[in-house]
Amino acid sequence: MGDFPRFVRINEEGPREGFQIEKGPIPTARKIELIDSLSKTGLKQIQVVSFVNPKAVPGMADAEEVVKGIKRAPGVRYTGLWLNEKGLQRAISSGKLDVTGSISLTASERFLQRNQNRTLAENLKAQNATIATFKLNNIAVERASIMAAFGCNFEGDIANSRILELCERIFELAAAHDLNIKILSLADTMAWATPLSIRRVVGAVREKYPHLEIALHLHDTRGMGIANAYAGLEMGVAIFDAAVAGLGGCPFAGHRAAAGNVCTEDLVFMCEEMGINTGVNLDALIESARLAEDVVGHPLPGAVMKGGTLVKLREKLAVA
Repeated sequence: MGDFPRFVRINEEGPREGFQIEKGPIPTARKIELIDSLSKTGLKQIQVVSFVNPKAVPGMADAEEVVKGIKRAPGVRYTGLWLNEKGLQRAISSGKLDVTGSISLTASERFLQRNQNRTLAENLKAQNATIATFKLNNIAVERASIMAAFGCNFEGDIANSRILELCERIFELAAAHDLNIKILSLADTMAWATPLSIRRVVGAVREKYPHLEIALHLHDTRGMGIANAYAGLEMGVAIFDAAVAGLGGCPFAGHRAAAGNVCTEDLVFMCEEMGINTGVNLDALIESARLAEDVVGHPLPGAVMKGGTLVKLREKLAVA
């Protein structure tokens, strides 16, 4: 396509993605400190916790306490992640999150079994129950997602036909419940994507469903995160999930399988250099990235927070 968007919406997922996989216990107060810092950067959505079994993901054992402690900023949506109805009820009961519904399917059955202990058929059945819960609580459902959309460490490459088949299942579910799905998120859960596969999968979905707005959730395990984001921009994608300082990873994806999401400040920097607006204050975001390193207590992979932006360099050269 080559039609770059004029504005890109970035959904920040660092607090949830990062704190779920960090080895050492992180004090609740420090988690809240990072979230509050991110709230001042111009980001319009921050995913702060996941409501999952604390035995499986100890880093999320304090999810309710984190939500209770954050200072909500005007114009910012605060979201959480859940994998089943129990998690959804916890999110609703928190009373402080912006809870929106989503139909969530997975392209790899082997990964689904590791991640949620379900088969594809069981997951489809579970989606019906979850949608019913959304409707019972007057929660809008306008988004769908496909995990492991570009490949899987346990199944290998994912064919376009599998993604398109899952899209059909999504729209069948939507029709059965009188829903209007507007956004489809394609997740590179195990970092198999390359710029070529981004164009291939996004192109196939766009060709069949031109009305859908596509979002990308990218990992940077193999250093392809920012390159894949650029390929997405080339295809007109204008919604990206990202993680401050490159925090993140999935604890169920296998050895080093999903370590590091595409870095928020690196993505913002690239967009700004391309003349694409994000609405984010990059300097403030870099400070949040440095804070994230301090919170986790070890170096994080973000590049721009170390190398800086080009604004001051250009100003210095202009004066010289």
